[in-house]
Amino acid sequence: METIILWGVTASPFQLKMQSLLDYAQQPWQRWPEQGGRLAVSMMAVRLERAKRRGEVRRYPAMSPALDEYPSVPFYTLDGRIFYYDSSALADYLDQQDEVRTPAFVPADPAQAFICRLIDEAFDEFGLYMVHHMRWVGAARSTPMGAMTAREFRSLLLPGMGRLFSRRMSRRQVARCPYLFSVAPGGFSAGVSSQRTPPARPDFPPTHALLDDAWRGHLAATEHVLSVQPYLLGERFTLADASAYGQLSMNLADPEARDLMEQLAPRTHTWLCSIREGEHTGGTGELTLSSALCPLLGMIGETFLPLMVQNEQAYEAALAQGETCFNEAAFGRGQSLYHGHLMGYPFRSVVKTFQVRVWRELKQQWQALDDARREELAVLFPLGSVACLDGLALEPA
Repeated sequence: METIILWGVTASPFQLKMQSLLDYAQQPWQRWPEQGGRLAVSMMAVRLERAKRRGEVRRYPAMSPALDEYPSVPFYTLDGRIFYYDSSALADYLDQQDEVRTPAFVPADPAQAFICRLIDEAFDEFGLYMVHHMRWVGAARSTPMGAMTAREFRSLLLPGMGRLFSRRMSRRQVARCPYLFSVAPGGFSAGVSSQRTPPARPDFPPTHALLDDAWRGHLAATEHVLSVQPYLLGERFTLADASAYGQLSMNLADPEARDLMEQLAPRTHTWLCSIREGEHTGGTGELTLSSALCPLLGMIGETFLPLMVQNEQAYEAALAQGETCFNEAAFGRGQSLYHGHLMGYPFRSVVKTFQVRVWRELKQQWQALDDARREELAVLFPLGSVACLDGLALEPA
């Protein structure tokens, strides 16, 4: 099999997710720029930036130009010239390759496939907020993310620039905390320098308590599932596990967050470490949608589902008002902002078009199920979640 080159860093949960997918498929991979030669890495960096500027980076099997947005990292390529993004799309690509002999990452059964996709997207979209928050707030004093990323980018840096790159990377990520949902209360201190302190934002409710509660709640729910079965959907690894692993294992690199995770959810901590070591490969066991999933789907019903509903409503309202700027660019300009509630907490955020695409695809998959399968799945969800999936209006909690 060809070696897939992953252009990214281990600080990225989506990079970790892709590595776990490729390990399970026993597909050779390298992580660039860290594992590439200086000249080859420099040439690929130029080609990738050119492809991004021209809009030529692809999402398998197709992208939505009106809604999708390129990430900072990661990307993947088979030939060093044609680039792809989106970690979930990599799972779809692998599932379609004849030479990949492992069971499919997305189950063939429609009900199982829907739950797999739901868990995957919930961790990708809301889970990112929790783990990013736990890195820069919960582990602000100990995270090595800046130095770790500088080390991985050393082939693209001038001699002696590593320390400056490390400081700039850390400051950049801290400054992005409000865009990634983590807004500090006024006067907040993380016990670090002002440049490393996650900021408050005028007219934005603080969300630290919301994200702390959500992180703990997702850990408890995952711990419950893993007390019953070895993986989220039963006896083997799927896309749902890859996404949960990618997000939660990001905090394994953050000493304070890692230690708290091990204390609160020791089984989950061990599970994450085993996937990191490649011990999840080769499984071919049965999949099931057991009642063990109820707490996890409950957390998804309190966080991801209502967030997607509110984001889509805000997107449609913004379009009606003539807005054309969304995502991080709009956040920096104070455009396309909206107010919402999750888990009883108020928040303010910016419309994210890629989440609109995710949500619409999930609703289509739900509505494509026959009535019997929807009724079968409905018993796993908390009240209100099925209304979200059916596209009905949701009253914020």
